[in-house]
Amino acid sequence: MAKDNTRVFSDYSVPKAVATLAVPSMLGMLINIIYNLADTFFVGQTGDANQVSAVSVSMPLFLLFMALGNLFGVGGCAFISRSLGEGRRERIKAISSFCLYGSVLASAVLAVLFLLFRRPLLYLVGASDFSIDYATDYLFWVALGAPFVTGSITLCNLIRGEGAAKESMTGMVLGQLTNIILDPIFILHSGDRLFFFHLPFGFGMGVAGAAIATVLGNVVSVLFFVVYFLRGKSILSITPSRFSAKGGIFKGVVSVGAPAALNNLLMSVSNIVINMFLSHYGDNAVAAMGVAMKANMLVVMLQLGLAQGIQPLVGYCYGAKNYNRMKKSILFGIACNIVIGTVMTAFYLFFRRQVIAVFIDNAEVIEYGVKMLTALMAPGPLIGIIFIINFSFQGMGKGFQSLILAAGRQGLIYLPLLFIMDALVGLEGLIWAQPAADAVCIVLSLVMFLVTVNKLQRQEQHQIQNQTNIKP
Repeated sequence: MAKDNTRVFSDYSVPKAVATLAVPSMLGMLINIIYNLADTFFVGQTGDANQVSAVSVSMPLFLLFMALGNLFGVGGCAFISRSLGEGRRERIKAISSFCLYGSVLASAVLAVLFLLFRRPLLYLVGASDFSIDYATDYLFWVALGAPFVTGSITLCNLIRGEGAAKESMTGMVLGQLTNIILDPIFILHSGDRLFFFHLPFGFGMGVAGAAIATVLGNVVSVLFFVVYFLRGKSILSITPSRFSAKGGIFKGVVSVGAPAALNNLLMSVSNIVINMFLSHYGDNAVAAMGVAMKANMLVVMLQLGLAQGIQPLVGYCYGAKNYNRMKKSILFGIACNIVIGTVMTAFYLFFRRQVIAVFIDNAEVIEYGVKMLTALMAPGPLIGIIFIINFSFQGMGKGFQSLILAAGRQGLIYLPLLFIMDALVGLEGLIWAQPAADAVCIVLSLVMFLVTVNKLQRQEQHQIQNQTNIKP
């Protein structure tokens, strides 16, 4: 019998509901951080900056698969939670089936294009003659496993939309742990030193091994989620016969999923652009930015985890027209993220050199990396505000507002700043372009949130007045 997880949306106090939904998401993100750092860390143990650079330049193309997963996953999650709040439970079965099979088919098409044109695409995104062969190996294996990559992201989000935060986290973490365990085995050689011991066995595949481990990790996640559905633990459905894009399902998913996907696409584009700029300063600069961005993920992913966790709560409250509870949930999430961001930023600023040195033993890369990490962490205490508000807009189904924030932070504001600051200041300008864009978007998100909340409050007051007027 399917388990009803929706009591967390309606019956729990706001702090308890946020904790129930966000803590598993944040724990999952902690493992996700290690998972994302693992490839760079273990490839860095080869001592080859070209292989580290290959992972960095391949990331924009890998993000395209993540974009498809978020298009169907985040869009489906938000639509499911709103539908639950509206009491439309039958519709969520068609939504979940549409999202899963839509993401798998779309990723398969993109994978074929990458397999056919991966070499020119990688040159386009900043690969050099020294890193191109490594990068093509990495992208080859990732493309082969693309349906599992997008499928795991989609299913993780859909299950979170019904309030099953623990199950969503478990599936994601199992896949990530699989990747972390397999990384040194596939990347390093037998006998290579790792921490305080020598590997008893290893395939020595370098970046190709990192990609294979990533794909296998996603396979494990998908298998867990499929078993979860087959055991009848969900009120959702992945039965192919339920697949339908009619009745507003396509629009309801895409209107919210598109801004989430656009965020990944713009991250991809911005990574391409900054890698192209940094390539003029050498592969060490490209490798350093890749390492700094990976290290910066700790503060970003924790805050994203909290924001992602409360998104279904916001969506349910919005669907049920409980705007007061929705606002309290958002404000509580913002307060939590400010505390998290402040603590993590202080830690990183004190130990930034040691953090960069963990990834690679290269003096020039470390010097670049320290400067880059300092800049990326500058908006750390407040950047979580953007994430909470953006995920809240997604939960409410307000795709346009979410689109503005996504396009601003990674595109409309950030990309012009890259060109301007590189022309004016050079490398230092490139390093500080992202923090400058973040500062603008923090202010923008707060203004948009206040406007939206005030509008909802006016609508609520108007409804109360109408109900009062029609009473005998």
